[in-house]
Amino acid sequence: MVKVRVMVPEDWDGIAAVWDNHEGTNPVDDTPEGLAKYLRRNPTTSFVAVDGDRIIGTILAGHDGRRGIFHHVSVLPEYQGQGVGRMLVDAAMEALRREGITKVLLVVFDHNKNGNEFWEHMGFTVRNDLVYRNKYTGE
Repeated sequence: MVKVRVMVPEDWDGIAAVWDNHEGTNPVDDTPEGLAKYLRRNPTTSFVAVDGDRIIGTILAGHDGRRGIFHHVSVLPEYQGQGVGRMLVDAAMEALRREGITKVLLVVFDHNKNGNEFWEHMGFTVRNDLVYRNKYTGE
């Protein structure tokens, strides 16, 4: 039976196994240290889906005080289409609501057909009036 629970840094190995199947992870931030840093800032809003002791899905969710943001919503291929993604999104949305956050944003690669269909099904809309920009501040 699949259950959803709050993500903790000790989940790293299982999370990394799920992210091996997830396009868009970043070796600079997606490390045990990077995860621990994110969870220190967002201790109650990120979740894992588990089947027994096995992590089968993830959602990193946090906020800046005004808007929530979802990262790395990923479910192992053999569990897709079974409602696991919805369980993760619902848990994160409720956790953000408890913190007073009522609007969430996310970024999906344009060519990610399955991901875009999932978010459309979940009621997330496309913003054509925005330009996404990014800058690396490291070395």
